Order: sequence, then structure tokens, then C-alpha cells
Amino acid sequence: MLTHDEAIEIFIKANALLTGHFRLTSGRHSAKYMQCAQVLQYPQYASVLCDSLAEKFKGTQIDLVVGPAMGGIIVAYEVGRALGVKTFFTERENGAMALRRGFTINPGEKVLVVEDVVTTGGSVKEVIDVVREKGGEVVGVGVLVDRSAGKADFGVPTQSIVQLEIESYDPEECPLCKEGIPVVKPGSRQV
Repeated sequence: MLTHDEAIEIFIKANALLTGHFRLTSGRHSAKYMQCAQVLQYPQYASVLCDSLAEKFKGTQIDLVVGPAMGGIIVAYEVGRALGVKTFFTERENGAMALRRGFTINPGEKVLVVEDVVTTGGSVKEVIDVVREKGGEVVGVGVLVDRSAGKADFGVPTQSIVQLEIESYDPEECPLCKEGIPVVKPGSRQV
């Protein structure tokens, strides 16, 4: 299993842990940003990180691994591969997380929900709701990077590879803005 420092080294090698001046999806500003898509583009890194995450759930009965599109797709696949179980993803339909593409959850199936990065945990909570609506039993949540530093509570055992508490600021109080450092908006969602 990877240590925290070994995992951080992988994120840095893949240019996934960025420093600068960033506008987050929430609208807040930060001097650091974690872009997991950068690390997941390298199969050798994705497999090492996800194998380590799967190892944290060894001994837990898991029938299915589910992650939200987009960030959770590769994580779900790699964790499911490591566990030897079926995997798929949820995606938004009319603004709500849903099962599509013929994916089904059988009543009583033991489901591990995974994600690349958790800040508030909103997407993971939506996936948990979908799983429960379909009769599945959520047995755990696994994330590569927990930006909440353990504060996101899903009501089930939760494991992460890395916990980071990345300081963020209201734009009006941002020291980086006060220094005149240009702000950029990374990530997949536009604010």
C-alpha cells in the first residue's frame, strides 16, 4: 500500500498538484489545485493509486464499484479491476445523477462508491442516493484525494489515498488577488 508521501510524489510527477492562483468551482480562490485527470492519464499511476485504494477495502464484501462521471469513471474501473468485480458509472441526466446506458443495480448488491477528488462530497452523496434508490447497499466510499481533510461525511466507512486541507479564500479577502496575481479557472466545470 502506498504511503501518503509516495502518493503525493506521484501526483507531483504527473503535474496533478498545481500551485498558483486558482478560482475553484465554489467561486473561492486557492493557491493550490488538485487536477486528478492529470494523474489518471497515466495507466501506471492510475493502477498504483487505485490498487492501493482497493487494498483499503480488502475483507469488505463488494459486488460492484460505481463512480460519478467524469472523475470517477477511471477510478471505478481500476478499483473494480483490482477487486475483481463489475464496475460502472453514474452520469447527469436533466441535471440529476442517474444510471444510464443500461446499467442496473440489483437489490441487496454491496456497492463501493469511488471518486477522484472530494471537496464537499456532493457528487458522491448523489451517487449514494442513486445506489440506495435502486436497492443497493453502500458499503463504503473510496477517494483518491480527500480535500475536505476528513470532514466530508457519507455515513459509511470512507478511505482515501491522500488527505489535503487546501486553504481557500473568499475572492474579496484573497491575498493572491491583493498581490495582483492573475487567477485561472482549472478543472472541468465553468463557474
